[in-house]
Amino acid sequence: MTRLSCHRFRSNEVRLALSLLAYNLGNLWRRLALPRQIENWSLTSLQQRLVKTGGRLVKHARYYWLFLAEGHLNRRRFGAMLGRIVLLPLRTG
Repeated sequence: MTRLSCHRFRSNEVRLALSLLAYNLGNLWRRLALPRQIENWSLTSLQQRLVKTGGRLVKHARYYWLFLAEGHLNRRRFGAMLGRIVLLPLRTG
């Protein structure tokens, strides 16, 4: 919240709102979707190790392949995150 460097109040207000939304989404992601081994990482660590991971999406005739760079986000950890997301309850109505 200290990086409000725009010259106009409205621009700073929008930037602050986006920062708060990103922070809350990161906390929600950490609490609901991350595997137990990494759920205590800081949001900065999550951003640097998981979100900023390089990858390539390749489309074939009937399916897609997601190739991720080796590092902190491997197939097992990515699968665990997807599995936890699938188990989240859906709201209907």
